[in-house]
Amino acid sequence: MNISDFRIGLDFACGPFMWRCTDIGMRTVTAIRLVEDDPFWYQGPPYMVEEVVLDELDLDDAYPSHDAQIRATVDNLTDGHPGYPSEILWRLMRDKVEGERYPRRRLLRFDRIRTDGEVLHPYSARREAGEDSPWIIRLYLPFTQEWAEMEEAQFRMLPLSTPTAVRARASRDRPRD
Repeated sequence: MNISDFRIGLDFACGPFMWRCTDIGMRTVTAIRLVEDDPFWYQGPPYMVEEVVLDELDLDDAYPSHDAQIRATVDNLTDGHPGYPSEILWRLMRDKVEGERYPRRRLLRFDRIRTDGEVLHPYSARREAGEDSPWIIRLYLPFTQEWAEMEEAQFRMLPLSTPTAVRARASRDRPRD
């Protein structure tokens, strides 16, 4: 959903939960999670349940209903992204949990596109040696199923991935008629 789709009081699906919009900013939406049975908890402001700020990345996964969310998920299965095999997911999760505590974790939320069009999925970071050494971003390349690393400064200069870039990369692997 886009920011313009929201209004205060709108119920929407995001992740596995239903939410209610409580405020709208320029690039964020503040919302309460609808998990209580008694409507008392949703009266406000002030609200008796925690308000959460959802940013642009969170809102990319917001839908007007769970049905719309399911339809979008089915549509996304044909968007060209190869997905992640289970053994890859296990390694990504393990390395993310067991790896060094990277101070700029938000950088790891965004896939990037290398100059050759390859999609780079960041999943953790490490230091070469010592506190003064640069951070190395650990990457998974979903189309080639390869692992790579890149210095943080180099990685953050790459453009963010887009659905168009993913489809373009996927089309390179399709056989030509």
